[in-house]
Amino acid sequence: MSTPTTPTTARERVAGGEIVCEDLVRIYAAEGIEVQALQGLNLHVEAGDLVAIVGASGSGKSTLLTILSGLDTPTAGRASVAGVDLLTLRGARRVAYQRSTVGFVWQQTSRNLLPYLTALENVALPMTLAGRLKGRELTERAEGLLEMLGVEHCRDKRPAAMSGGEQQRVAIAVAVANSPQVLLADEPTGELDEATSAEVLEMMRAVNAETGVTVLIVTHDPTVSEHVRRTVQIRDGRTSTEVLRRRETDEHGAERHVAEEFAVLDRVGRLQLPEEFVSALDLRHRVRLTLEDDHAGVWRDTRQDPPPARPDEEEQA
Repeated sequence: MSTPTTPTTARERVAGGEIVCEDLVRIYAAEGIEVQALQGLNLHVEAGDLVAIVGASGSGKSTLLTILSGLDTPTAGRASVAGVDLLTLRGARRVAYQRSTVGFVWQQTSRNLLPYLTALENVALPMTLAGRLKGRELTERAEGLLEMLGVEHCRDKRPAAMSGGEQQRVAIAVAVANSPQVLLADEPTGELDEATSAEVLEMMRAVNAETGVTVLIVTHDPTVSEHVRRTVQIRDGRTSTEVLRRRETDEHGAERHVAEEFAVLDRVGRLQLPEEFVSALDLRHRVRLTLEDDHAGVWRDTRQDPPPARPDEEEQA
């Protein structure tokens, strides 16, 4: 007689939600013109992490998200989510991936919920389609998710009767209903005010802590960074810098938040200096490098500057 297995917890089920992108390229062709949205992007997100992807409009962050969600296919490079190779994802495997491996929250609240269903029915729908739960078990699971997101009072409301923040929290419940390994969010606070945005982001952090699901938020809102452990900036189709946050306790027992910024180094040694560094040091065209025992130096190439004016030229001026 076989021994029954111990039921796995939600955190154990999503423990494999790693995201890996290597030299990722996406080229769009329109009317004979090619546009490189991603130009060799590299990204590694560990399972269970909470990460924000930031960047200006046109930097490639939305393209990255559509690839990770299975809505688009990269032109070259490698991309995998929870061990699924996105370059070979086709047909039924793509549907299964989008239904069970990843959850998605759109910026537009109207795209996340069906307007003619209540909150409970919206959350129950993906589980019904997956055929995993039925009857009372399904209802209890949906009610539990609404409670975890703090919107149990919206149980019998349709989206039109909810506030924007309530709609987004119900949308998160829908996105994690099938216990995905990765939760992707495209500008989830783009249509919300500052206070409501903070509430939604805190709910996403709570879901990450409660279930262990990997959360990747794409946004142009700099305040999102305050709610995540790691912020990755994309510029010109490549990852350029990262900010890592941690909490420290000093000798007096006071807790403080520490944020450190790092430049991202790709496999061939390329990196992008932050714009404020380039501007402050007036770096142009080329720079001079020095190798020290424990660091590398980057210096402005003074030979590119115009020669100083002679005293007689200054007098004439």
